Amino acid sequence: MTVSRAQEPLRDTPFDAASTAEEVAAGIDLTGRVAVVTGGHSGIGRETTRVLRARGADVVVPVRDPAKAAGMLEGVEGVEIDRLDLADPESVDAFAAGFLAGGRQLDIVVNSAGIMGVPLTRDVHGHESHFATNHLGHFRLTARLSPVLAPDARVVSVSAAAHRLSPVVFDDVDFERREYQPMLGYGQSKTANILFALELDRRGIRAFSVHPGSIVETNLSGWAAPETLRAMKLVDEDGKPVIDPYSGKKNVPQGAATSVWCAVSPQLDGFGGVYCVDNNIAPVAAESGPDARSHGTAEIPTAGVSPHATDPGAAARLWELSERLTGVAFQARL
Repeated sequence: MTVSRAQEPLRDTPFDAASTAEEVAAGIDLTGRVAVVTGGHSGIGRETTRVLRARGADVVVPVRDPAKAAGMLEGVEGVEIDRLDLADPESVDAFAAGFLAGGRQLDIVVNSAGIMGVPLTRDVHGHESHFATNHLGHFRLTARLSPVLAPDARVVSVSAAAHRLSPVVFDDVDFERREYQPMLGYGQSKTANILFALELDRRGIRAFSVHPGSIVETNLSGWAAPETLRAMKLVDEDGKPVIDPYSGKKNVPQGAATSVWCAVSPQLDGFGGVYCVDNNIAPVAAESGPDARSHGTAEIPTAGVSPHATDPGAAARLWELSERLTGVAFQARL
């Protein structure tokens, strides 16, 4: 298994784990740039939308429930909201067709939406829901939007440290022959996010993947009981979020920072296909992680990226599988 040589932290950077999305984008003019942010109405996605919009970008937020999203985006002026369900291929195609019909060039795609730790469910084609939503939906969306991506466009895939729980199990991605564990499904989909960015970049479209940190105010509280969150040291005994960015526990502005940094920072000019944490390129970690069955009592290491997620062979294999499962083959810039 080979690892990209670019997967090495930058030595000279003013940002760290405590930096906010606003700080990493300070002074960057995005006037005239167009961004699509999935999940851009809530949590770190909303903060990503807010900061990109504040720097002058035109931001499109595709969501399942546009009316609900409009309320959640109140106070962020000038955001376009459209309908998109990542688990529904027809919905993805319809959104992309509408965007392409507008004739605009696309500069930034932040694939931030996702599901986490849900019971075993399947999409209309029988694919396990984490893999279908978190990976296949974003693969299809990026493919459909690729004809209008600018030459210097960046695609950012929001992954997670939970990728360390599972590689992509190519022989059974849909849990048809193995025991289903919600966090194994989630972990596999997060590995897929990283591998997708690696192969997309190799094919000529600048791409990054990120771990935003553990942001308990948003995507974590829905899947875990209070005692689980306490055991994982994500909330204190009173149930209040623990904010300690240097151990990966962040607030929303800190959690959105690495996505925004990857989307706009000139520090990453010339880099690509890398997994980033804490506003830097992450080092490669040892190939070991907690068992998904014990995730309720163990913290997932956040410092590095697992070798199984940096393997170009696995990235190419996932690309071929994704094209076959979606029926979509887009022309990337080799």
